[in-house]
Amino acid sequence: MIDCSTTARLRPGETCWRIERADRLAVIIDAADYFATVREAIVNARHSVYLIGWDFDTRITLARPNNLPDVPNRLGKLLTWCVSNRKDLRIYVLRWDLGAINALGRGSTPLVVMDWMTDKRIRFKLDGAHPSASAHHQKIVVIDDMLAFCGGIDMTADRWDTRAHLDNDPGRRRPTTKRRYKPWHDVSTAVDGAAARALGDLARTRWHSATGEKLEVPPRMQSVWPDSLVPTMQDVDVGISRTKPEYNGDDGVHEIETLLLEVIAKARKTIYIESQYFASRKIAEAMVSRLEEPDGPEIVVINPETANGWVEEEVMGASRARMVEVINATEHADRFRIYNPVTAKGAPIYVHAKVMIVDDCFLKVGSSNLNNRSLGFDSECDLSVELRPDAPEGKATSRAILDLRHDLLAEHLGTDIASFQAALEQTNGSLIRAIESLRTNHKSLVLFDVEAAKVNGDSIMAESALLDPERATSPAKGFRRLWGGTKRLFGMAGKDA
Repeated sequence: MIDCSTTARLRPGETCWRIERADRLAVIIDAADYFATVREAIVNARHSVYLIGWDFDTRITLARPNNLPDVPNRLGKLLTWCVSNRKDLRIYVLRWDLGAINALGRGSTPLVVMDWMTDKRIRFKLDGAHPSASAHHQKIVVIDDMLAFCGGIDMTADRWDTRAHLDNDPGRRRPTTKRRYKPWHDVSTAVDGAAARALGDLARTRWHSATGEKLEVPPRMQSVWPDSLVPTMQDVDVGISRTKPEYNGDDGVHEIETLLLEVIAKARKTIYIESQYFASRKIAEAMVSRLEEPDGPEIVVINPETANGWVEEEVMGASRARMVEVINATEHADRFRIYNPVTAKGAPIYVHAKVMIVDDCFLKVGSSNLNNRSLGFDSECDLSVELRPDAPEGKATSRAILDLRHDLLAEHLGTDIASFQAALEQTNGSLIRAIESLRTNHKSLVLFDVEAAKVNGDSIMAESALLDPERATSPAKGFRRLWGGTKRLFGMAGKDA
C-alpha cells in the first residue's frame, strides 16, 4: 500500500461539494450492464425517479437478455409502465435543451414525450439554464433518494455495448434505423446511503435551476439496491465534485478542475486515466511538471483514436496532438503513454469513459473529460473515493481501487486480471512496461500516433476558443477568433482579422 497519508485531496468547498458516506459503491463498466441495472432499479422505485442528463432516447432497449419479461424493456415504455403500476411514483426527466434538436429525427421519441405531457406523474423538461453554447453534461439517475447512478453513460442510442467489444455484435444497432455503430467503452457508478441522498439534492437543485420548480425530498424508504449489482467497495466516503459555469449572477464552480490538479500533483507512482478527450492545457501543464521530476509518476491515458465527428476532431484532436507533443518533449517522457483501444480485428473502440485512478489511493468516475469545457464551461458531476489509511476499510479500499484499474486494463488488452497482475509483478510495478508486455495484434491497446493525428496548426476551429472554452466568458473571444480566421481563409481584409 502506497503512503496516502498526505493532505486530504477531497475537501468540501475546494475540491468537492460534499463528502457523504456510501454503504455500497459499485463501478459499472460498459452500457450493457448499466442499462440493465438502471432498469431493475427503476422498476423497484416507489416515490421518485430523477433522470438528469445530456440526452435520453426513449426507444433504447435496456436489458439483453430481458430478465423481466413482464416489464417493458424500452426506456419510454418502461417509465410509462412504472407510473401506471406505482400509484405514488413520480418521474422527472431533465435533458439538455439542445438535445431536443436531435430528437426531431428520432422516430417515436417526440410522440412518447407528447404522451408524457398528458400524465402529471411524468415530468419532462429541457435544461437551458446555461451560458450561450454551454451544455448540461451531468449524467445522474436517482431512485427514491436511496440509490443513485453517476458517471459517463448517457441513456441514449449508440451507447449499448458489452465488455467484449466484438467487431460485429448484432446488438450494436440504432433503435429504429438498425444502423450499426462502432464499439463503445464507458463507465458509471452506483451508490446508496447518504451519498445517494446528496445526489438527490443535486438533482433537485438542477431541476429548480432549469424549471423554477422545487421538488419535495422523498421520505426514507427501503433499499432499492439491485440484487444483481455486486458492490466494488463498501462503507466508503464519497466526494461529489462539480463544474458549473458562471450564469445568471451565480459564481462558477470549478471543484473538478481543482481536484484534478491536486491529485496529479500528489501522485506517487502511477496516474491512470480514461477520457473521451485530452485537450486541457492546465492538465497537460500539470503532467509536464510531474514528468520533469526525476522520480515522478508514470502516466497512462486511454483515449479514442479520434473524436466523434469532424468538428470535434478539428478542435479536440488538434489540441490533443499539441498537448502530447509538449509532453513528449519533457526530459522523462518515457514515463508517459497515451493509448487507443482496438477490437480483435483492429477496429477502434470509442472511449467515452471518464475515469482517474491514482496509485491505490484515489478513484474518480464521472461525467467530466480532460478538456476545457468540462473544467469550466459545462455542468459536470464526478464521484471520488480516496484512501484514508487510518480508516478500518483502508486495505479493502486500496485493493478495490487497484483491482478496478487492472480490470479495466485487462479488458482493453484482451486478457484477464490475473495475467495483468502477473505482468505488473514481473515489471516491478511499472504500469507502462506491464502494458507493453501484453500488447498484441488482436484486441489490445495501440500507441496514439501523434503525427497521424496532427491537423493544420492554423486550423480555424482549433485556434478559436469557441468549441472548447476554458470559462463562460471565453465564447465571445472564440467567436471573434473564428471570424478572424474565416476572413483570413477567404482573403477578406480587415483590421480585426
